[in-house]
Amino acid sequence: MGEMDGDGNINVSKLGATVVGPGGFIDITQGARKIVFCGAFEAKGLEVEQKDGELRIVAAGSVPKLVKRVQHITFSGEQARIAGQEVLYVTERAVFRLEADGVRLIEVAAGVDIQRDVLDRMGFQPLVDESLLRGTATTEKAA
Repeated sequence: MGEMDGDGNINVSKLGATVVGPGGFIDITQGARKIVFCGAFEAKGLEVEQKDGELRIVAAGSVPKLVKRVQHITFSGEQARIAGQEVLYVTERAVFRLEADGVRLIEVAAGVDIQRDVLDRMGFQPLVDESLLRGTATTEKAA
């Protein structure tokens, strides 16, 4: 995913001034019952490391990918809701799910500070799973 916004829209076809085109992306995503978008939380300079089963952000990326509004809608969150598609958005530090009332943060990697490393670095405010707010969400340590 190039960009993602709070409506669940995805941009994979216009990144900055570069137009790469959607190829078969639209055909594939429109017909799927479940879609899992994967991508880095930020671009350009992001450095992460894993130690003792926890993720550490060494350097933040200078280009945000979770933005207020995507530059170009290649995948429509609204149409996915209408079609009843199950949609997940997976990054190295957080997992989000498309729901009827918006995009919900459902999981964070061990070692990630939800406020500092996720919410403060997004262009929109997602819904947040209550288990994350209570600090009871389970995040498995990598083996």
